[in-house]
Amino acid sequence: MVSPAVELAGAELRRGPRTLWSQLDLQITPGEFVAVLGPNGSGKTTLLQVLLGLLPLSAGTVAVQGTAPRRGNPTVGYIPQQRALDPLTPLRGRDLVGLGLDGHRWGPGLSGRARRRERVHEALRQVDALEYADAPVGSLSGGEQQRLRVAQALVGDPSLLLADEPLLSLDLARQRAVVELVDRRRREHGTAVVFVTHELNPVLPVVDRVLYLVDGRFRVGTPEEVMTSENLSELYRTEVEVVRVRGRILVVGAEESPVHCVPDDAARPAAEVGAR
Repeated sequence: MVSPAVELAGAELRRGPRTLWSQLDLQITPGEFVAVLGPNGSGKTTLLQVLLGLLPLSAGTVAVQGTAPRRGNPTVGYIPQQRALDPLTPLRGRDLVGLGLDGHRWGPGLSGRARRRERVHEALRQVDALEYADAPVGSLSGGEQQRLRVAQALVGDPSLLLADEPLLSLDLARQRAVVELVDRRRREHGTAVVFVTHELNPVLPVVDRVLYLVDGRFRVGTPEEVMTSENLSELYRTEVEVVRVRGRILVVGAEESPVHCVPDDAARPAAEVGAR
């Protein structure tokens, strides 16, 4: 029997007097793609911090690859939220990717310089970023920098990939490119994916299940099971309508709704992007 990549049982997390979520039971199998949705402050990024070993649960249990989460776990890859890098950042593309191998360690890096170069080269190849491997990262576009962050997360050959709003501020073409890279990785290598996003539509063709968090409540299931007017109305405790248009999902009536139907030829407006 294959062990779950992630297993949460009766999980609860409190921040001060507020409970972000409780009694969360979730198993994620190798190769499964789970999207985590919810309005601002619902605990999406916090869930990733728990899986990264940065925060303890308030109650319940959590396991990553069958063991307790820990900082610097080499079996876990992490794509942080996109932030523009300083134009003067003294790193090349390949240097940024290489930090995914030994940037969290003290002392010498991965033994064997040739082996390290091979792994960085392969990660760059996987995300089609070889052409700017030697370019200063600060001179690259947001989409190019995000490809490097994906490569950085994959260079350690992770069994679990955690992605925190990796589509933030990207236009639709670059969103599709990032989703395709992540989907290809999990299909070819059996990597489990936990993908925090405010926008379900770009990942809708590849997602297996959705975890939807709202004010301490949640639903888990396939997009068809979770994304219904009845479910979201119960979660938001107000009338919410879910409409499907040309294979895309539009949520109407939810405050800070994280799911939008964006025309195929338009980028997502910055106003649709919120804080965690």
